[in-house]
Amino acid sequence: MTLAAFLRHLGFAALLVVLSAGTVRLMIAARLMDTPEARKAHDWPTPKGGGVGIVVTFLVGIAVLYRFAEFARLADPYFLGVIQASVAIAVVAFLDDLFDWPFIVKLGAQVLAALVAVSSGLYVTDFRIPYLGPLPLAWIGISATLVWLLFTTNAMNFIDGLNGLAGGVALIACLFIVFIAGQHGGWFAYAAAGLLAAGLAGFLPFNFPKARIFMGDVGSQFCGFMLAVLAVVASRFDGVELSFMLMPMLLSGVLFDVAFTLVRRALQGEPLTQPHRGHLYQVAQRSGVPAIAVAVVHWGFAVFGGVCCLVFIAAPSLYKPPVPFITVLPQLAWVGFVIHRARTAGLRRWD
Repeated sequence: MTLAAFLRHLGFAALLVVLSAGTVRLMIAARLMDTPEARKAHDWPTPKGGGVGIVVTFLVGIAVLYRFAEFARLADPYFLGVIQASVAIAVVAFLDDLFDWPFIVKLGAQVLAALVAVSSGLYVTDFRIPYLGPLPLAWIGISATLVWLLFTTNAMNFIDGLNGLAGGVALIACLFIVFIAGQHGGWFAYAAAGLLAAGLAGFLPFNFPKARIFMGDVGSQFCGFMLAVLAVVASRFDGVELSFMLMPMLLSGVLFDVAFTLVRRALQGEPLTQPHRGHLYQVAQRSGVPAIAVAVVHWGFAVFGGVCCLVFIAAPSLYKPPVPFITVLPQLAWVGFVIHRARTAGLRRWD
């Protein structure tokens, strides 16, 4: 990529940041309020729906990409599938913000949005295994992709409980994907991650450190879904074995927190779909760790995951498989810290 092209991309991204910020400001004025309740961290009514700025920015950007950016095009069925799926999940999530659907209704709507993406051909077709080459997955790839899309969408939704946490993690993940995709000629992933990053950059100043507006389900579900789609796109990077693992490494903090919480609640016989405040990040905040510090810790997990991605790509084939497991180490340390803080604070019941 030439310097002139890179500067043009930065200029376009700057315009999209302004568009995102302007849309978020309009959503603040719209006064779609999120009222406090027992399972939420805020103490007074605060506008929600700030994710509309992220969605509008991404959709405007992807429309421009589709019309003018030949270098970053996917084949039409895939490209249109991304657009249709992103619109579908945005509509589903915004309606959830308005009507606060039960989880089963929300999940059903998410399944429909995920099917839109998969039916266009956006699913993992193979794993590039070191020394073995591509391992075809056939129908297993379709099923695995659906599970991945739904789990990641909901993981980002569950983790969006403190100012700046979900938005900051998503922004860091996008910036790493922009860099990695640019290095490996994955121009659609480069452009799409850049569009999402621009939307997040316009939103975050309104949400962190003090929230004038929340992202809402429209933002968290949309970001989770699009990051999951980018993982599928990244799985097709030429010359990068096991490239599907890049996004799980970047989102290791989010995915570990949600998986740990689901397993813990299942073992304790608690209903998995019932709202609660028992995620690790929530227990840490309830135990006296400042919310800003908890968010920054999760940003650190994302940065660490990004560094692991770079090591993963550079490592010889023989040493690639163990690298993703390195991202679990800071998560285990975090679990130990949260358990210690909860005991010190006398927090006997996590939920």
